[in-house]
Amino acid sequence: MKYLLLIALFSLGACGNTIYIVRHAEKEPVPAGSSQMMANNPPLSEAGKERSFALRERLRHERIRFIFSTNTTRTVSTAQPLNDLLGSTHIEIYSSKKDSADFFISQLKSIKKGNVLVVGHSNTIDDIANKLCGETVVPGDLDEKEYSNLFVVKRKGLKYVFKRKQYGN
Repeated sequence: MKYLLLIALFSLGACGNTIYIVRHAEKEPVPAGSSQMMANNPPLSEAGKERSFALRERLRHERIRFIFSTNTTRTVSTAQPLNDLLGSTHIEIYSSKKDSADFFISQLKSIKKGNVLVVGHSNTIDDIANKLCGETVVPGDLDEKEYSNLFVVKRKGLKYVFKRKQYGN
């Protein structure tokens, strides 16, 4: 019985994966007089397309197994180059609504093997990183001009370790 407990504790301590969290890449400016749908769901700009490929290159060797994105053109387009490179069949869509946040965090925490990419928005990725870590590691919403942050949350047993990195230009 004592050995089973030691094996279980060792297995738990060895359990780990990494969750990479990014804001969508640069979006196309919305022309005056555009429809409400276009204003709420613009595509990536040329700089944003370049950044999405920079993300692909940055995460190319990180053994990403799961990709999550909100259901907007700019977030899915940010994740698509990596998804294509990995030969994944689809990007998992998650809700960015406040009432769905706890469910999504539980979903992320339930992934025990395989690294994860999460693409969100300037006002949601801080909440995801903070809730995963159980403390404030990103102090608030990102500035509207911040696109290069790569938040890295590494699970080590029951603990989460946070690092803030950069990618792209």
